[in-house]
Amino acid sequence: MPSKKAIFLDKDGTLIRDVPYNADPAKIELLAGVADGLRQLGTLGYSFFVVTNQAGVAKGYFREEALLGVEKKLQQLLSSSGVVLSGFYYCPHHPEGTVKSYTRICRCRKPMPGMLLQAAATYGISLSDSWMVGDILDDVEAGNRAGCKTVLIDGLRRERKNVLNEHQRPSYIADSFTQAANLIIKSTSHGKV
Repeated sequence: MPSKKAIFLDKDGTLIRDVPYNADPAKIELLAGVADGLRQLGTLGYSFFVVTNQAGVAKGYFREEALLGVEKKLQQLLSSSGVVLSGFYYCPHHPEGTVKSYTRICRCRKPMPGMLLQAAATYGISLSDSWMVGDILDDVEAGNRAGCKTVLIDGLRRERKNVLNEHQRPSYIADSFTQAANLIIKSTSHGKV
């Protein structure tokens, strides 16, 4: 029975500044509160996994290989802050892509839970003891479909107005990464959701 617990993290707009279709490591910078929040969560025994849709590959904006530089830069930024990233999962597909080999409907593109399920199977993660943190409802839906608890970071209060189905209802809503981390810490410490 899986016993490890994880926090699955959307990348753009959650961990780093959202620059649409960015594959340039020089433009990657952690958002305020991310390093501190992850360090605190790490003391509770969580492993960290990035799960990110990267439709820019399917749309021909950059090659899949460019994501290696993105992952390396993110690993460096987190490592220099004392945080270990256990895995980096991405979906390069999009049903309306222009690069034929990546143009399709798949099970890994959020809101589907494929990336979370793959990480859980590979690393022995208990999804019911884990969290998905993201800034859009597709992140929340992927986490809920995988069986995780979820936090929507919605500081501009745009997403929370658009809940369409039960899979899009987050366990918690936060205005910042710091608040999201504190909610998880409080929930973990008190054994509540």
